[in-house]
Amino acid sequence: MPSPAAPPGRRRLPNATTGARCPPPARGEGRGGRVDLRTVAEGVREAVQARGAWGPAAERPHAATASEVVRALDTSPHGLTEHDAHARRRRCGPNQLHEQRARSALAILVDQFRSLLVALLVVAAALSLAFARGPEALAIGVVLILNAAIGFASELRAVRSMEALRRLGQVRTRARREGQVRVLDAVDLVPGDIVVVEGGDVVTADLRLVEASKLQADESTLTGESAPVGKTTAALPADTALAERSNMLFKGTSVTRGAGEGVVVGTGMATELGRITRLVEEAKAEVTPLEKRLDRLGQRLVWLTLIVALAIIASGLARGREWLTVIQTGIALAVATVPEGLPIIATLALARGMHRMARRNALVNRLSAVEALGATGIVFTDKTGTLTENRMTVVDLALSDGALERRALEVAVLCNDAALDGPAGVGDPLEVALLVAGREKGIERRSLLRSAPELREVAFDPAIRMMATVHLQDGAHRVAVKGAPEAVLAASTRIATAAGQRPLDAAERASWSKRNEEMAARGLRVLALADRRVDDAGAEPYQELTWLGLVGLLDPPRADVRDAIGACNRAGIRVVMLTGDQPATARNIARAVGIAEDAIFARISPEQKLALIAAHQQRGHIVAMTGDGVNDAPALKKADVGVAMGLRGTEVARQAADIVLRDDAFSTIVAAIAQGRVIFDNIRTFVVYLLSCNLSEIGIVALASLASAPLPILPLQILFLNLVTDVFPALALGVGEGDPGVMERPPRDPREQVLERRHWSRIAGHGALITLAVLGALALARGGLGASTREAVTISFLTLAFAQLWHVFDMRSPRSHLLHNEITRNRWIWGALLLCTALILAGVFVPPLAALLDVTRPTPKGWLLIAAASLAPLAVGQTLAVLRVRPFGGSDETGPRRQA
Repeated sequence: MPSPAAPPGRRRLPNATTGARCPPPARGEGRGGRVDLRTVAEGVREAVQARGAWGPAAERPHAATASEVVRALDTSPHGLTEHDAHARRRRCGPNQLHEQRARSALAILVDQFRSLLVALLVVAAALSLAFARGPEALAIGVVLILNAAIGFASELRAVRSMEALRRLGQVRTRARREGQVRVLDAVDLVPGDIVVVEGGDVVTADLRLVEASKLQADESTLTGESAPVGKTTAALPADTALAERSNMLFKGTSVTRGAGEGVVVGTGMATELGRITRLVEEAKAEVTPLEKRLDRLGQRLVWLTLIVALAIIASGLARGREWLTVIQTGIALAVATVPEGLPIIATLALARGMHRMARRNALVNRLSAVEALGATGIVFTDKTGTLTENRMTVVDLALSDGALERRALEVAVLCNDAALDGPAGVGDPLEVALLVAGREKGIERRSLLRSAPELREVAFDPAIRMMATVHLQDGAHRVAVKGAPEAVLAASTRIATAAGQRPLDAAERASWSKRNEEMAARGLRVLALADRRVDDAGAEPYQELTWLGLVGLLDPPRADVRDAIGACNRAGIRVVMLTGDQPATARNIARAVGIAEDAIFARISPEQKLALIAAHQQRGHIVAMTGDGVNDAPALKKADVGVAMGLRGTEVARQAADIVLRDDAFSTIVAAIAQGRVIFDNIRTFVVYLLSCNLSEIGIVALASLASAPLPILPLQILFLNLVTDVFPALALGVGEGDPGVMERPPRDPREQVLERRHWSRIAGHGALITLAVLGALALARGGLGASTREAVTISFLTLAFAQLWHVFDMRSPRSHLLHNEITRNRWIWGALLLCTALILAGVFVPPLAALLDVTRPTPKGWLLIAAASLAPLAVGQTLAVLRVRPFGGSDETGPRRQA
């Protein structure tokens, strides 16, 4: 343990946040000063201006021996005390890189005014002021402010929601504190901590290795070298290049195999990754393919609408209308008919969908995955922990001799990296189950290690599928081995009995192979146990082993998996099992959960996973892939949607994935796919709603202009409707729960655009119905009711306003019930309708607002006409939808499908 008092010339530690070296406090020591630094641009680490006693051992840890580095950092192989660790954390700061600054509220507010449409509104306001139309200029200003306020509130909520979701993912690491291995948040690591690593871990700080067993690391993110780098503990020359520092592990890289321990020599911005981070001033915000398509759609609509607006202005001027009114009408149309709220509502829909996924234990790392989920046609799933409970229990012990039970369980307990700390244990559930089986027979790992201390560990190697530990026991070296039955059997030359050991002949090998298959056919996870005695602790562990027998572990299928796979089948999603387990075990589990036998791949390698994904992607399918190990990381990156296990998954897998399941449940994947479909449907629905409303406004003004009739809606009325009927119902559609039957149809074609031809037809059809209803109401008001122009325009304005509100009910799925559907069940819709109705009525009954909008209170007959005319488009549209007449209800909501 570190000495209780600081020696003279105290060492300096790297500061986590500024890159400075901070003094590690001794126990009871007060606050100390900091030492300034200068950054050496071409250097690998930062140099201390006053070297003091820090010296090469910690400034260049690769050039010193492991023990020198440990001494320089005032720590020990047992690790720091909690008191020392907390004190160093206060001095050195958290172990984290500088993060991209969150968008400020001011920046979000300013963005609301950066648009061509806002510029058009400003021009309209300026023209109004120039011609002494103060009320109109004021009204346009109010519209600008309210529109910006709504956009600001929506976008701020969406942005903050996504930032909060990203913070949910917390990286964990194992460090030795006070002699005990503890699982810590990586942000709490400090210089001097002893970190334990194994294959599948992401390295969370710069480490100088003190132990290494077949340790390899993928350092491609740092050095560009794609091949894994073997690691040792020997000191290296001081001028060794970064890519050749084999005794170091660097923050942000990953351990691909083996095991080891290292002392933390750099945290946060004082790491190699931190040095690179300084070179990147600001990362660009992620833009999903869906958002790009919506942006392109919006840009096209802007120019299309400007052309229409200019045509209307030219037509009005040619007919002798007042040119200011004509120009204001054209500008108002341009503003009203372009759904400038598209990006905001899309972001809000994505954020709300991500929150729903998070509530179902699916944490989304990348927004693009949300879109891909909706088109997923194939799910490649792991078996253990995803389809099964990952709650293993030893249920069978098949031994070469029943009298060898203790010897076999000792091997299972010694050749083990888990611990029985806490209620569920720490480590791989399989190894925890072996420790529990040993404890039930009175074999405790800690007490066993006192009589047989571990000298060496040979980490599990996926290539040979075995693991070994070497122990000093009774004056000799004992090798304990566990692994895949076929691998251990092939490495065994003898078999143990109570009377001793004898050669393992071919007949016995065949008998054990058959016994292994029988246990696997019962759905058991089967391991083989063996040992040997050697003279040298460094001897090859996998030669001339003595066979002890088999251990069978039961990991039952999850109760909800069968229903989830059934939901996938109904949704046209093919579920394929990929497992490293034996074929017989895989078949048994697949049969229990409802996976077809031709969708099972057992004893599969990482290369084969990549090949399978690539083959299906080439056929045009969107592929989701689940994984938990370091060997799954390439496949998780290759898949369109990589899904990592949050409970048992390695950090490498979690960082390579698009989605992390915090409960490791397959049913969560299905729920996430359903939510991905809902999000895409919601976005498509509110786009159709907005454009059909906007098209009706264009049609109304254009036809009235061509007919030289009074304008059915005035410029300020258009702006008012743009603010009321466009925003709130569209927001409600964007955050709806969606169609309950969303998983009763095949996945959509990934090449499908947000709006296909059938959707444009639907937009045109509904827009035409609303246009005809409003123009009809205007004609009846003037002809049938004998209303004045102002009264008639009021009726046409209110008819349009309410028709657009009722139009939200046209957005139900064509397959849904007329009265009970995803729209009528959406409480946000009803809230939006109540709010909008109140605002519309306020525009009529609040005198100042009525004067601004230039409307008058309709007569009772006028109200009857407004009610009938505004409901007519809904009635006609729903009748045609029930009759399945295109485009109102004659086509599937998602169009033609390709079968997965």
